[in-house]
Amino acid sequence: MSAAELSRPIKLRAIKNDTVLVEADETERAALATRLGLTSIESLRSEVTLDPDGAKVAATGWLHAELTQACAISFEDFPVTINEPLALVFVPAQAETAPAYDEEIELGAEDLDQIEYEGDSFDLGEAIAQSLALAIDPYAEGPNADATRARAGIITDDTPGGPLADALAALKKN
Repeated sequence: MSAAELSRPIKLRAIKNDTVLVEADETERAALATRLGLTSIESLRSEVTLDPDGAKVAATGWLHAELTQACAISFEDFPVTINEPLALVFVPAQAETAPAYDEEIELGAEDLDQIEYEGDSFDLGEAIAQSLALAIDPYAEGPNADATRARAGIITDDTPGGPLADALAALKKN
């Protein structure tokens, strides 16, 4: 596995209940854009408050990104702004005990967004990168999506169009 594009290791003993600013530089943004399949990331900034509780560390704050991605319909690039709240909990890694194949697992709210770490530090930057990846709409439509649909003969997503749909409709009439 290669090194994280946005690595910001945090040592547990150095945490002081204050706000940590993570801002990606140009090289990190370019590498992260490649990883996430984006045209570019113009800015990526996150302010996170760390609150240790023994070996657990709660991380709350905001993620702000300005990026360019391709439209899912026209494939044209368009700008996207992401503003997402962050609420993560870093917990020590534990030996996994696999549940029985037919055992149902219930996750409570406190189990969500937990990120395991090993040793005496965790990577806040990688957690922010993963949060950005989850915030991106993979099927985002740019401003020319409707025009591209119209050129392709797609009237709505529910109404088939184009030569094949026309031929099928003619056969059904007969």
